[in-house]
Amino acid sequence: MKMTRVVAVLVSFNREELLRNAIAAIVAADQLPAALVVVDNGSSDGSVAYLRSLDLPFDYELVELNRNTGGAGGFTVGMAHALAGHRPDLLWIMDDDTEPHRNTLSEAVALWERYPSAQPPVFVASRVLWTDGRDHPMNSPRTRFGAAGAERAKAAKLSARVVRSASFVSLFVSAEAVRRDGLPVVDYFLWNDDFEFTARLAKDGLALASEKSTVSHHTKVFDSNTVDVGERFYFEVRNKLWMFTRSSALTAGEKLLYGGATLRRWLSMVSRSSSRSVVLRAGLRGAREGLLKRPRANDQALEGVHRLPAWKLEATASAVAPAEFSVLLPVYAGDDVAKFRRALDSVTVQQSRPPAEVVIVRDGPVSPEIETLLREVESSLPGAKVLRLEQATGLAQALDAGLAACSNELVARMDADDISLAERFERQLPYLEAGYDIVGSAIEEIGEDESRVLAYRPVPLDEREILDSSGFRSPFHHPSVVYRKSAVLRAGGYGETPGVEDYWLWLRLLHQGARPVNLAEPLLRYRVSAGAYHRRGGLKMLSSEFGLQNRMLAARYISPFGWLRNVLIRGGYRLIPTAVRKAGYRGAFTQSPAEPTPNSDSPER
Repeated sequence: MKMTRVVAVLVSFNREELLRNAIAAIVAADQLPAALVVVDNGSSDGSVAYLRSLDLPFDYELVELNRNTGGAGGFTVGMAHALAGHRPDLLWIMDDDTEPHRNTLSEAVALWERYPSAQPPVFVASRVLWTDGRDHPMNSPRTRFGAAGAERAKAAKLSARVVRSASFVSLFVSAEAVRRDGLPVVDYFLWNDDFEFTARLAKDGLALASEKSTVSHHTKVFDSNTVDVGERFYFEVRNKLWMFTRSSALTAGEKLLYGGATLRRWLSMVSRSSSRSVVLRAGLRGAREGLLKRPRANDQALEGVHRLPAWKLEATASAVAPAEFSVLLPVYAGDDVAKFRRALDSVTVQQSRPPAEVVIVRDGPVSPEIETLLREVESSLPGAKVLRLEQATGLAQALDAGLAACSNELVARMDADDISLAERFERQLPYLEAGYDIVGSAIEEIGEDESRVLAYRPVPLDEREILDSSGFRSPFHHPSVVYRKSAVLRAGGYGETPGVEDYWLWLRLLHQGARPVNLAEPLLRYRVSAGAYHRRGGLKMLSSEFGLQNRMLAARYISPFGWLRNVLIRGGYRLIPTAVRKAGYRGAFTQSPAEPTPNSDSPER
């Protein structure tokens, strides 16, 4: 039987004595981890000097951040490094005020291994005790109501219980589950980061709390963190509202259940405060931000602090030999020759990893200037192939024809007026080479001036988030994607769904089991012309929308309720005035190019 490889992840901030105790306890245990990743959150005491001096009996990696990003930021960075460089089966998460016991690791692993390797628990939470041996009220995992009787019985027999969420105080997390469902969200600074993360993993997976794997949590007081919260109440309110409105971690029924519990908790926090006016003002600020803003992608939230490694790739993926790939780029009579040349240069001579082939589909007659450029490309650009369609067929048929002409299995999409950043293919192609089927990215909107970014369009990043969001909106920005030709052909190609051909293709790919991922880094600048939002409306687009929704319903990609929701919202979007359409889309699906980093000077995590 393969030995379970455990990599510990510890987050440190200005508690050197507790940090020393935590690491000493890890080393003194009856089973050692394969590696330890420590993330120091900008400590100003002696913690960093101590961490730099460590010589441990297992692999050790220290990551130093220049400011306190809280537990959410620290664990995100630590887990990313563990996944990218240490090949874990389990990630063991803890703070520096956690003191593992001699059998903490061994008991958790023993419980995890009692379940089939094909369907292991998504996490195992240790039992958390206070310094006097009592169960700590701050870290009690929530029991899963409605768990199957067989699951409860098996867990009880193994001295465990089935739970819905847990804290980061000694949490053993399946590496496979994290790669599928994503890291914690960095912007959940201070509060509810562990609740959102563990509830997201446990939504459709088995999660356990062990009675035998125990740790001590050295908090100053024996409390559930509701006494005299002061300004921190802002984070509690904002993050909880984000969880109810922006996260897929909870079902609709659970949101009602936890919503009631949250209101009671908030009333307790206000009533137990020595300065209720401070708490109430903080809560109002949190409510405003929680309802009007959304958490940023982790790469954005960590900008200027740390760049995450490519944690979704296996540690051995870099050994895969680079594959040749094609770029598929359609052009038609309405395109501008200067922008077309700029787009073409951005995916060829300006790329750090250039394509072996560029397939340009001329969709019907084009201007003499574009035709001259096409002939120039054919004669001077190695690997260029121009496919000339006599009549304009529309984007879907042009792309299907171009895809058939691509010689390589890996294909990158591009439009004739957008700009790919120089490192786009260098960032995206390793994911296809590692086994993913479609890889997209966030994009930046530009106008005529390509140096001025108008907006940042985020994307759902992880496999579950991509699938969950696909029932309402396209989970990929089409010009940003690279994909496997064979997967697209198996799904039937783009087909006949004018105006929404890409969305219909992504749905078929996802529901046929294609492995998706999006990168939070904007790798393409998407040109928004004066008529871009106008073209998204009108009766023709409304007809296409109805056709798409009917297909989605017939294929059982959405429920009748989902069909009605989509027809009312997406159909209504096609009919409203262009100015309202633009404002609505910008408000719902884009962010300003640079948003301020939230205050993270609090000593708390």
